[in-house]
Amino acid sequence: MKYIIVLGDGMADEPLKNYGGKTPLQLANIPAIDRLAKLGRCGQLQTVPEGMHPGSEIANMSVLGYDVAKVFEGRGTLEAASMRVTLEKGDLALRCNLISVEGENIKNHSAGHISNEESHELIDFLNEKLGSETIIFHKGVSYRHLLVIKGGKKQMACTPPHDVPGKPFKDYLPKAKEDEAISTAELLNELILKSMELLSEHPINQKRKAAGKDMANSIWPWSPGYKPQMPTLKEMFGVEKSAVISAVDLIQGIGVYAGMDVIHVEGATGLYDTNYEGKAKATMEALKDHDLIYLHIEASDEAGHEGDVELKTKTIEYLDYRVVKYLVEETSKMDESVAIAVLPDHPTPCATTVHTSDPVPFIIYKPEVEGDGVEAYDEFTVQKGDYGLLHGAEFIKALIS
Repeated sequence: MKYIIVLGDGMADEPLKNYGGKTPLQLANIPAIDRLAKLGRCGQLQTVPEGMHPGSEIANMSVLGYDVAKVFEGRGTLEAASMRVTLEKGDLALRCNLISVEGENIKNHSAGHISNEESHELIDFLNEKLGSETIIFHKGVSYRHLLVIKGGKKQMACTPPHDVPGKPFKDYLPKAKEDEAISTAELLNELILKSMELLSEHPINQKRKAAGKDMANSIWPWSPGYKPQMPTLKEMFGVEKSAVISAVDLIQGIGVYAGMDVIHVEGATGLYDTNYEGKAKATMEALKDHDLIYLHIEASDEAGHEGDVELKTKTIEYLDYRVVKYLVEETSKMDESVAIAVLPDHPTPCATTVHTSDPVPFIIYKPEVEGDGVEAYDEFTVQKGDYGLLHGAEFIKALIS
């Protein structure tokens, strides 16, 4: 048997008062996913271990079966792997967002979803003005970039910018948790404040301002760590050959450490306008010579961060009829059985616009296994499924067993 995991990032939500107490999953018309729920078996998955932050890095590693508390070394290290940035001993890697600051407050975590072309010019500019042999900025995708500080210390409290929209940035500047990290925290604060001075006057931001767009007028480094020691999927579960398809550096980086092939799809953006069909077709093509495909689609998470219920509902419907429907139809033509799982990594409720650590709903469909009587897929119907509540690696073990 072969396996496809369809991961709708942040797809789960909470009941919305202005929408009849329904979630976007309940509002969405998703016949293909609902049919998988009827034919398969359902449950809930606790992806975020108790006491850990509900970030996509934690949740996606958990879905893939990692003991996150043992192997997690920060989001930046994973994105470094995706960018093919080699981390040496003592190199501190941090995710580095380009964000929009308005007055004293963080307006958004994405600088209005700035384009690659604009952001890359700004990162080059920052390297020229703030970089050195020990401070290096690396270009990523849209607002998502990487900062490497050679000899930096990771014992700091750093807040993800998407967790504090509308809050004063000074309240969330990096803080040392131990004395040895004081100088690193001070350096990060200095870089943030200097970036604000430099970026505000940059021609790209002046053009964005004139066009009524959010300015990328600050960096925001967070999730510090060193190069992790992660076993591969083959070493953990015996999966011989696997691949990851995602527009997001973070997910690609997890794939690199997991020993997965990283497949790039033209037009994959990480937003609602991503190339859904291209990703679905790439999945089927990769299935010819891979045993497991991890298909990650970011769009619903970004809509949740924006608090846009209609857009989030639409992204879920896109996932249904532009991805899942196609995968079900195409895998049914194959001689070899293909199991398909559908789930989010974590909820991103539109009402709060931040991740939560609540369990997520999942489906595991295997052609030869009878369904469990669940009639539709959402956060509540799956609670009646045969799998009940699983934790971490129990999900992938159930999928490949």
